[in-house]
Amino acid sequence: MKRSLSGLLLVMLTTLLTACGFQLRGTGSDDFALQELGLSARDAYGETVKDVRRMLESSGVRVHGGAPYQLVLVREDQRQRAASYTSAARSAENELSASLDYEVRSGNLLLLADRLEEQKVYVHDANNLIGSDQEAQQLRVEMRRELVQQLAMRLQQLNPARLAKLEETARAKAEAEARAAAEAERQSAPTAPAR
Repeated sequence: MKRSLSGLLLVMLTTLLTACGFQLRGTGSDDFALQELGLSARDAYGETVKDVRRMLESSGVRVHGGAPYQLVLVREDQRQRAASYTSAARSAENELSASLDYEVRSGNLLLLADRLEEQKVYVHDANNLIGSDQEAQQLRVEMRRELVQQLAMRLQQLNPARLAKLEETARAKAEAEARAAAEAERQSAPTAPAR
């Protein structure tokens, strides 16, 4: 009787805490400070951009082209290489690696550029090529999912204050480069001979 009563109290307390919005730290809160974000990629119909869009939308971020900040998936790369060999000089283990280069922009200003990377190793079975290929394909899907999770964690760190500071720095850098280019052009222009 006591056990069932304490279990019931625990369920009621958990329900009450969950209803008021309480959440343990580190339990995967998907809160983003950004409420809206543009999203583009070189491969606009690829699986990665679809996964990123789903991740953002499920986290409450409105994804649309008119957002003040844009997330650009610049380059996605997948590589495979032999990690170890058998005594017959055949590949025993293969290493898969995946990387994702991304940028955060405001208009034509580059605010942030970074790269995410994942690696996995699997056993290459020469007697079961189909099984090895299926395992490699499954690992590629897992790596893509992990890259998207890494991206989510990086984007969660961006808040309007940090983005405003990044934008101010980028604008100052762009203005300094424009002044330097104008000065270089002025100095290289031929001068009229004196009479």
